[in-house]
Amino acid sequence: MLHLNNFFSQILRHRPPLNPPHYTCYNHLPRRAFQSIVYPPRKGPPMADSDDFGLSSEDEAELLDLDTSTAPTLKRKADAANGIVSKKSRPNEPSDSARALANKVLKQRLGLDGFRLKQETAIARLLDGESSVVIFPTGGGKSLCYQIPALCFKELDLQGHTGRSAGEGGITLVVSPLIALMKDQVDALKRRGISAAVLNSTNSRDEYMAIVESMRNGTLDIVYCAPERLNNEGFVSSMANVRGGVRLLAVDEAHCISEWGHAFRPDYLKVARFAKEIKAERVVCLTATATRQVAEDVRKAFNVPEDGVFRTTTYRPNLRLHAESYQTKAESYPRLQAFLQAHPGSSIVYVTTHKQAESLAEQLRKHSFKARHFHAGMKPNEKLDCQEAFMRANDLIMVATIAFGMGVDKANIRNVVHYDIPRSLEGYSQEVGRAGRDGLESHCMLYLCAEDLHIRESFARGDLPSKPSVEKLLKEVFSSVPTRPPERHIEASLYHMSKEYDIRPTVLGNIFAQLELRFELLRATTPKYTQYSYTGLKNFDWDNSASAIAIRKSSNKKSKLTYVDIDEACMQHGAARMEVVSKLNHWNDEGFIELRTGGVINLYRVLKDWPPSEKEQQRITDELYEDLESREQQELQRMEEVTDLITGEACFAQTLAGHFGDALPDGAKECGHCTWCETRKAVPKVKSPQRPWDPKKFARILQACPDRDDPRYLARIAFGISSPRITAAKLHNSPVFESMADQDFMTLLKAFTDICNKTPTKLPGQQAVGQGAAKKAPQLPKTDPQVTAATSAKQHRDHFKHFQDVSSDFADYCASRGIKNWQQYGDYQDKH
Repeated sequence: MLHLNNFFSQILRHRPPLNPPHYTCYNHLPRRAFQSIVYPPRKGPPMADSDDFGLSSEDEAELLDLDTSTAPTLKRKADAANGIVSKKSRPNEPSDSARALANKVLKQRLGLDGFRLKQETAIARLLDGESSVVIFPTGGGKSLCYQIPALCFKELDLQGHTGRSAGEGGITLVVSPLIALMKDQVDALKRRGISAAVLNSTNSRDEYMAIVESMRNGTLDIVYCAPERLNNEGFVSSMANVRGGVRLLAVDEAHCISEWGHAFRPDYLKVARFAKEIKAERVVCLTATATRQVAEDVRKAFNVPEDGVFRTTTYRPNLRLHAESYQTKAESYPRLQAFLQAHPGSSIVYVTTHKQAESLAEQLRKHSFKARHFHAGMKPNEKLDCQEAFMRANDLIMVATIAFGMGVDKANIRNVVHYDIPRSLEGYSQEVGRAGRDGLESHCMLYLCAEDLHIRESFARGDLPSKPSVEKLLKEVFSSVPTRPPERHIEASLYHMSKEYDIRPTVLGNIFAQLELRFELLRATTPKYTQYSYTGLKNFDWDNSASAIAIRKSSNKKSKLTYVDIDEACMQHGAARMEVVSKLNHWNDEGFIELRTGGVINLYRVLKDWPPSEKEQQRITDELYEDLESREQQELQRMEEVTDLITGEACFAQTLAGHFGDALPDGAKECGHCTWCETRKAVPKVKSPQRPWDPKKFARILQACPDRDDPRYLARIAFGISSPRITAAKLHNSPVFESMADQDFMTLLKAFTDICNKTPTKLPGQQAVGQGAAKKAPQLPKTDPQVTAATSAKQHRDHFKHFQDVSSDFADYCASRGIKNWQQYGDYQDKH
């Protein structure tokens, strides 16, 4: 097998092999949370250490190769200096020739008779060289808006309109967040004879190299990749030098770019920068769910003129939007059963958690329904089996989390049920939009249950860490940076850091993205992986290459698996990391071993030092934390918007359309067939029940958790919000976890903050007690005449015992007033 540097040199016949990759020098760094971490082996199928978004640990070899294989520039120069072509001289209305070509390709290559709604105009605009933002509802045909242009470009070249020679057709690059969706679309395109490929963790070594060569040769029309791949500098360089250039960059799920979007993802913030770096000639951003503000964010990010935004109505006249509210699931389940009996056909029932999906599907089967469950925690083959069964059947009920539905191209889904409250109106709109794509009447039911509100609030509040955790993270991360410029890199194991700083990995990713894009302190580079292990299938002792010898000397066999210490192979045996990783992948591809990989390490190049000024450090910390707090409030607001839609005195369809800056057709004010329109009665509001403050429960939490360094940590335990630190301490299995879920979260946070700060503790129904409380006695509210003396005495006893448990200053407070027991405490309270 040729070394990849030589391989690229032979293809391009331009550049000799480059030096070994720069991050072989990382081995000298001290081992900390943000440096190399060796993980225990992960369970699961070989080579499957990947997420739902496309980046897998087995990608390291190919990413390393790309990082050292910068090809000469073979792409054509873009017309605009900023990298995204914007031909202002063209008229706003797309040309007739572009429309004609789009229709010709649609019929000849895809076998379709005509476009729908604004598809033709959006596509023709792209063919005329302009960029677009396309906002079509679920099932509205967004994918055609990049597939048709991708096929038209070579037609334009053949007609001689572009001045391009053979082999300079360029590619359409599609950035999409879901592996399954990418694979499905590529398979469908290939069946139509269209040259398409997907770059993700499912590629074998040979497949990957074939894709790279096809891009170099200009024989591919469409290439799909995940947004996380844009962190790889070698990939960025490779795309910037594709023969013929990137004719069109398509950004799927583009609402993820907007920080106001319901599904914001930090890596999407980098897509606009990527478009400029690769000099994409035009961009199309696609989404099904964008409010006016989100659409404006996306438009500005890619410098798309206002007339380049194409939006079609979210309203679907064949969908019947219904809702009911209940206090408990015990009340709502019989209603779900009755609904499914009254409305047979293919149905999706959305729930929040994996456990709910499994238990509800089982419950439905016990009542003779044909039901299965689906969630992200299932194995790939199980997911595929469920999807195929759902596509074949016309009476299957799929009880699923939101992991199900994306890319499911089934026209006759008759019912979509939200058994739990959806996260946002955007999510609700997208999920109900999967029903009735055949145009026939379909029903969408939402059950608003008081029990769900706590779960949703837990999710909304779960991402916000404590401010001291963020401060500690920033100081320690930047203190690890070497002083010498060639080695100024940070290695970040989000998995390990999340436990050390009690910050969820997704939030850590957001923080690093802000440090990169907002403060320009870092730049993400090619990630690496810390754990390689394999099962030997064939003898490969004949391989006496330097990398093979280094692997054997750095291996440790335990049971059936042999573990390879990559750092040892590089440091002690003089092997380049790229050569070791490539050798392991080569053996795997040849069937000599079955390789397993794990332990993703994100790498960042330091662009600027952490500021020496404490004032500047605090400014960055404050701005980062304010951003995180804002996201928490946005999540809570989204939940309120869903409940307001359901319980409001207005048409559901009209309210939903208004949320997206839209309106019903022909100026109509009501749809005539939602719950409000049919009954003229608002769905009753529900609230999570709150019980009186229980000082015993509060004291038990403090007893179970002796740490007083983070009040949010304690409040999470009380409310039932898991975090990395709580999980590591196994407190999520403790009886105190979620023991005070019947209290307001902010009240809990205030109470625990007072305890941690040793400031006067003010709990519901009391004045402050604690440090400095000797100046003023704590008082209970005036006793209601209807409250019995026994009840009042019990309150005094409970409060006295509580303060003894939680306040170190309570003894001094009592001594200064001659209080020796709870009865005297009660007498004092009644008098004062």
